[in-house]
Amino acid sequence: MTTQTQAPPTGHSVIHDYLRTLDASPGVYRMLDAQSRVLYVGKARNLRARVGNYARPGGHSPRIARMISETATMMFLTTRTETEALLLEQNLIKQLKPRYNVLLRDDKSFPNIVVTAHEFPMIKKHRGAKREKGQYFGPFASAGAVNRTLSQLQRAFQLRNCTDAQFEGRTRPCLQYQIKRCTAPCVGKISRDEYNRQVADAARYLSGKSTEIQESLATAMQQASEAMEFERAAALRDRIRALTQVQTAQGINPRTVTEADIIALHLENGQACVQVFFIRAGQNWGNSDFYPRVGADIDAPEVLEAFLGQFYDSKDPPRQIILSHGIENPDLMEQALSDKLGRKVALIVPQKGEKAELIESAARNARESLARKMAETATQTKLLQGVADAFGLPGPPRRIEVYDNSHIQGTNAVGAMIVAGPEGLMKNAYRKFNIKGDDLTPGDDFGMMKEVLTRRFKRLLKEDPDRTRGHWPDLLLIDGGAGQVTAVHEIMAEHGVADIPMVGVAKGVDRDAGKEEFHRKGQRTFALRMNDPVLYFIQRLRDEAHRFAIGTHRAKRAKAVGATPLDDVPGVGAARKRALLAHFGSAKAVSRANLSDLKAVEGISDSMAEAIYGFFHEKG
Repeated sequence: MTTQTQAPPTGHSVIHDYLRTLDASPGVYRMLDAQSRVLYVGKARNLRARVGNYARPGGHSPRIARMISETATMMFLTTRTETEALLLEQNLIKQLKPRYNVLLRDDKSFPNIVVTAHEFPMIKKHRGAKREKGQYFGPFASAGAVNRTLSQLQRAFQLRNCTDAQFEGRTRPCLQYQIKRCTAPCVGKISRDEYNRQVADAARYLSGKSTEIQESLATAMQQASEAMEFERAAALRDRIRALTQVQTAQGINPRTVTEADIIALHLENGQACVQVFFIRAGQNWGNSDFYPRVGADIDAPEVLEAFLGQFYDSKDPPRQIILSHGIENPDLMEQALSDKLGRKVALIVPQKGEKAELIESAARNARESLARKMAETATQTKLLQGVADAFGLPGPPRRIEVYDNSHIQGTNAVGAMIVAGPEGLMKNAYRKFNIKGDDLTPGDDFGMMKEVLTRRFKRLLKEDPDRTRGHWPDLLLIDGGAGQVTAVHEIMAEHGVADIPMVGVAKGVDRDAGKEEFHRKGQRTFALRMNDPVLYFIQRLRDEAHRFAIGTHRAKRAKAVGATPLDDVPGVGAARKRALLAHFGSAKAVSRANLSDLKAVEGISDSMAEAIYGFFHEKG
């Protein structure tokens, strides 16, 4: 006689049982289902009171009622203050991604402009932790916004953008000097004092003092013209034009708001778009849209509060955050953000004036962006259903993984994986694989694919053995025909994942786009109609995988081309490497040099010469 394991109880009664163990402390609670998956993370000023609300059988929205019905266990963590609970809640939501929470799915970092701390500073784009010394200006909404601003600033102020190593190694001006994008401080075409005045002007412009800079440039241009220094006057005119173009390209240029994030939310049919404009130094430094995961019965205050907590978890907030809607706990959020920044942060929901105009502009962008997104999603849904019909899948795939390899006669070989789903290409899920197999024959595509998929499935089996976290593919697309499909099927069977549908995409007899043939294990080869939207979709995915693989391969090849054996010698940095190459002419000549010759190189001490000689001659 077999005994069935009884499912654990769920619902209001389970939650009610926890009330005996709780007090009025602030803290964070987690609701888990019968498989111990986190359903929801919440904060509370009073844990007992908040959990008591869930213990009541009625009065809940459909979403909360479903969540309660699935709750089998709860976990609690008390905090000293409600502010700490808010910060912990948002951190756990980002980490655990619970099904019933509002979730910011694309929490990307934003680039800055940095003016480096150097005798002749360079101006460049920077993303990530601010470890390098210098003045930082930002954030900008995108790399494109930074690049456009940098391009115009180089025209206006002619600051260098070369690396310190390139700067120190130049003996004559580069092309940037010829096209009047740099004053060539590397070869003394400008004095240090004059160059640093231009650096100071650029920093003042990025700090919002554009009007006074343009006025001073206009005065200098007039003086140069009166002194008949027409070439200098023309150069100053070009600088003024470049600064004007920066301001024109920004679109929104606030008059009274100097530092703020403009955040507007639009909700429609259970979907949301949040539009963020970055206002810094009185200038618009771009905008970006986000599509947090929400439900049909979530209101704007809850969505915006969750967005703010997750968005600023890894970013410094500005002095003002201007919102389209109020949030549930504005005082608490202000306190948390002020504590993070170390100065007062104000949350504002404007009703009139310029701030209200800025919010209206951001809200219009959010509304239009969500309309485009919903149209694209509807199209994508139809395409995925078409893929399911074409390949006999049980339902539309939520995650398609496409694989490709790239190499030149087996050298610098890389594998690439791209991912697509209901919302299009999932670029944050792309992966590259440096082919490591030493026993592979150059150009062995089967061997490369075997290594890539073996590494991929080993990782999946280790990180998500139960296939519950959404990381497993519903369909694999492989670039290749019957032979490739057979090889891949053997790999999948070896790892016990042969149940995942897999299709090989081959170009057909004429190798023409549009005549692709599709191969599946144990089934007949077939093709789709020439004008079938699903065929175009598959072609786009294959082309994207090929583009990503080629780009990865080129980056690896470029790195290998620029590498020399000197890179591996301990203690040999950029300056010593340049000295050695200048003295001997090549890395090979350095490796063959005798000890006395190494000691004769300027900047190479006796002990360093011995270390270099030992590196190349004592490996055996």
